[in-house]
Amino acid sequence: MAIGVLTGFINVLMLSGSLFMLQVYDRVLPSRNVPTLVALFVLVTGLYAFQGVLDMTRGRLLVRIGAFLDEHLSARVYDVVVRLPLKTQNRADGLQSMRDLDQLRSFLSGTGPTALCDLPWMPLYLGLCFVFHVWIGITAIAGAVVLVSLTIMAEVLTRAPAKEAVTFGQSRMTIAEASRRNAEALQAMGMIGRLSGIWSDVNAKYMHHQQRASDVAGALAAASRVLRMLLQSGVLAVGAYLTINQEATGGIIIASSILVARALAPVELAIANWKSFLGARQSWHRLSRVLTLLQQSETPPMVLPKPSRDLSIEQLTLTPPGQQRVVVAEASFAVKAGQAVGIIGPSASGKSSLARGLVGVWQPVRGKVRLDGAALEQWPSEALGPHIGYLPQDVELFDGTVAENIARFDSNAESAAIIAAAQAAGVHDLILRLPQGYESPIGEGGMALSAGQRQRVALARALYGDPFLIVLDEPNSNLDSEGDEALTQAIASARRRGAIVIVIAHRPSALKAVDLVLAMAQGRIQAFGPRDEVLRKVLQLPQAQPQPQPQPRQMKVVSDTEAKQA
Repeated sequence: MAIGVLTGFINVLMLSGSLFMLQVYDRVLPSRNVPTLVALFVLVTGLYAFQGVLDMTRGRLLVRIGAFLDEHLSARVYDVVVRLPLKTQNRADGLQSMRDLDQLRSFLSGTGPTALCDLPWMPLYLGLCFVFHVWIGITAIAGAVVLVSLTIMAEVLTRAPAKEAVTFGQSRMTIAEASRRNAEALQAMGMIGRLSGIWSDVNAKYMHHQQRASDVAGALAAASRVLRMLLQSGVLAVGAYLTINQEATGGIIIASSILVARALAPVELAIANWKSFLGARQSWHRLSRVLTLLQQSETPPMVLPKPSRDLSIEQLTLTPPGQQRVVVAEASFAVKAGQAVGIIGPSASGKSSLARGLVGVWQPVRGKVRLDGAALEQWPSEALGPHIGYLPQDVELFDGTVAENIARFDSNAESAAIIAAAQAAGVHDLILRLPQGYESPIGEGGMALSAGQRQRVALARALYGDPFLIVLDEPNSNLDSEGDEALTQAIASARRRGAIVIVIAHRPSALKAVDLVLAMAQGRIQAFGPRDEVLRKVLQLPQAQPQPQPQPRQMKVVSDTEAKQA
């Protein structure tokens, strides 16, 4: 509303130049009155100054509107970046949302909104052209119709290529990011050239659609500039014709020319900014969709007491985000405080999927995961997090120090709690041997550490704060014998303090400290019970059947005719 009011004042003040020119030609020059000229010049100077202040204020206000939008949406957009992969398999959408917010902010801070706000004031200028003379008004209307038609053409012709350009731009960024993350594998296996070819194909399609949109927008912008200059000259010609026939004055010629130019300037500016306007509109639609998809309740759930008794899973059925394929079907079991469960089974049997369901990463299609009787969805995420320790199969650390990663980037973390978590994971001495100890920076993704060191630091992060439920997905995949022993001690220590530990393992060494084993196959629980009993049942091999001895084959000589028939 404030932008609209300021735009109204600015557009009224835009008449100052035309009216000044009209008064100079029709009053000052015929009368040769210098004081009148000075008074008019002082007046128009003040009006221009006032217009400049309002124009500057409008620009500063637009910048702050963009900042206001960013301030109120940036946290929600970051939430989209984090939560969207848990809802859909398209992981590029989250980063696209961040780019969409940048696009919106830059559009609001530029000249695009100014042109759109000036467009409704075109009738005022065109009406004044009719006040000067009917034919001047008709000429201005004809030019306005042509330029508005160009604006509509810009909308129709650039919408599809602009949308396709965004789609392929997103795809090429996804390929580039995946290539950056897997640079070592690409180099070692000679895949750089092939991935480069794939990226080049997608980039070529992106550039094709980008060029189409730019070519159309540029051609229409050039046509609008030429038509506006032609129209301005046409108004001068019409004014001159009317003056020759003594139907208008010389001042009207100049004033109407300036007035028509001002009336049609917003149309030309709108066409020039049409590409950014389309991008901002598409960004707003995409943001609206993802924010609606991930809309959270206005009233957060009530914070429940710290869990301390049991974990129960009731008919849990899980599907990957954005898919209908069931990967865990009707899983049910219960674990009490102080117990540890080892989950075993062949690859793709649903073990890691079950782990994601236990910590609330994947929402169940059916069934419940309960801590002390309360379903996980009854807990606010920030309140549930301290009670859960999770070590995913693919270990990811963040750019920061070792201490920050162990403390889950809690700014109020106490040194004693960080050291206690490291000692519980058996990684304290290892950290002390690093160049800066706990303050050692580990780089993006923890690249400054080895795979085993990253896994043990991630284990300490999972144990930080003594969580009640600890879920470890193949925690010893990169560990040596010392790391295996530290893992066993960490599980035993967590059980002694009353925690529940879930361990997913392919190597038997990870099952030393568990007392229960759950066997899975094809997404279903096959057995659950005491460790030794389930292992004997699951790992029991069928007795070998005696193989029949092959009989010696007798050779027979055949003729060429018999061989051909055979």
